Amino acid sequence: MNEVAVSEARNRLAEVIEETRRSGEPVTVTRHGRRVAVILDSDAFDRLVDSADDAADRRELEAARFDDDYVPWDEVKAALGLE
Repeated sequence: MNEVAVSEARNRLAEVIEETRRSGEPVTVTRHGRRVAVILDSDAFDRLVDSADDAADRRELEAARFDDDYVPWDEVKAALGLE
């Protein structure tokens, strides 16, 4: 992963964004040596958000199954007239 200081990112923002878009690699933005932000290609960001959403859905489903608080898919289809 590439790394740039905030001041450098400010001065070269268009270049940093283009580098990220072209390479697909994120760029870490640092202040005083500590990470404060990450510049990420928008497609990579979308994939991360989708993955996080899917993981949250799986956790919720598992919790519902554990609590026996769910409706089986076959019943949902029947109730919606999809069968």
